[in-house]
Amino acid sequence: MAEETLFSKIIRRELPADILYQDDLVTAFRDIAPQAPTHILIVPNILIPTTNDVVAGHEAALGRMITVAAKLAKAQGIAKDGYRLIMNCNKHGGQEVYHIHLHLVGGHALGPMLASRS
Repeated sequence: MAEETLFSKIIRRELPADILYQDDLVTAFRDIAPQAPTHILIVPNILIPTTNDVVAGHEAALGRMITVAAKLAKAQGIAKDGYRLIMNCNKHGGQEVYHIHLHLVGGHALGPMLASRS
């Protein structure tokens, strides 16, 4: 897996991004191709390629991702009506950047989680 990602460069502020939150564990920024009125990515500041690579030492960063998501949902005005948190893993899970990231998506009714297959 990669040792460097696009997200690593955003975390270090080497690439421009609309960063909404950053601390010693995580960084949150707006998705450049939003799928809803609010679409924010929350990433750990250390590179963890997929959820399959998570170990006990990552628990603080992963927990922070969730608490930051809740804080940002409230700040964005979507907490009351609801939102979705999504984390994809590997190709079949739809992962495109191999640096785990949590999608915070909301701002309108999102519909069913998965479309049924015929």
